[in-house]
Amino acid sequence: MPTVEVSDLADGDFLLDVREDDEWQAGHAEGALHIPISDFVARYGELTEAAPQDGKVNVICRSGGRSAQVAMYLVQQGIDAVNVDGGMQVWAAAGRPVVNAEGQSGFVL
Repeated sequence: MPTVEVSDLADGDFLLDVREDDEWQAGHAEGALHIPISDFVARYGELTEAAPQDGKVNVICRSGGRSAQVAMYLVQQGIDAVNVDGGMQVWAAAGRPVVNAEGQSGFVL
C-alpha cells in the first residue's frame, strides 16, 4: 500500500477524508473532500469530479486503517492514491490546522 507522511504533504495537496460525519464535524483538514467510507461507493462520482486529473489523491482517516482500504480500492480503479500514514492523529500532532464544521478550531475525534 503506497503511503505518504503528513510532513510530506504540501498546502494545497488534494486530501480525501473518509471518516464518518461526527468525526468530520469535530475536526478536519481545511479544504479536504469529505466522503465517509460508509458512503464511499455510492458517492464515488464526487471524488472523480473533484480530484485533480493528473494529481495524487491523499486519503486520510483517524489513524490510517480505513483510509488504507479506500486508497487500495482507488489504486485498483487506476487512480493515483496514497494512504496518509497515521491519519488525522498525526496531522494534528504535527501542528497542522484542524477546523470544525463551523470553520473554528477543531479536534480529532
